[in-house]
Amino acid sequence: MEPTSIRCGWVGIGKPFYEEYHDQEWGVPVHDDRRHFEFLILEGAQAGLSWETILKKRDGYRQAFHQFDPAAVAKMSDDDLEKLLQNPGIIRNRLKVFGARKNAQAFLKIQQEFGSFNTYIWRFVGGKPKINAWKNLSDVPATTPESDALSKDLKRRGMVFVGSTVIYAHMQATGLVNDHLVSCFCYQRLAK
Repeated sequence: MEPTSIRCGWVGIGKPFYEEYHDQEWGVPVHDDRRHFEFLILEGAQAGLSWETILKKRDGYRQAFHQFDPAAVAKMSDDDLEKLLQNPGIIRNRLKVFGARKNAQAFLKIQQEFGSFNTYIWRFVGGKPKINAWKNLSDVPATTPESDALSKDLKRRGMVFVGSTVIYAHMQATGLVNDHLVSCFCYQRLAK
């Protein structure tokens, strides 16, 4: 980033790992199933917590959940998951830890039905990123009709920790929507 560039206000100042996440990942369209699964696990873990907390534990999640391989996570035993409840590298919430396996199982069924999770999820935005034009952080919604529909469908398919707010965060993070503020240097790069 150039010194004169402006980032979205939620990034804050003096947090290099957060700046790197914003600059290199947030809002960049994802078409890889494992990356989608990673963000679903991380965003489900984040419910009720700060995203900064989850980013700091990302490596712990990678190790705990088999580098976000949904097939491996789907096969984790109750004993495996119980052991994770002692792991300080992740958020040790029983419902979230056991929910990761449940979500992996549903994820695999979606892959089987649609050929890939990517094919499934991009249908909710018509196959291309929705480009918004927010000027202020206060303009950015917490949910949209698209996140409502996706959330409802994921729940119907057996996923947990996929409320509309969590799912809209997933859509933002994985570039289904471009919610960088128009003043942010990433906005134009991703709007092309």
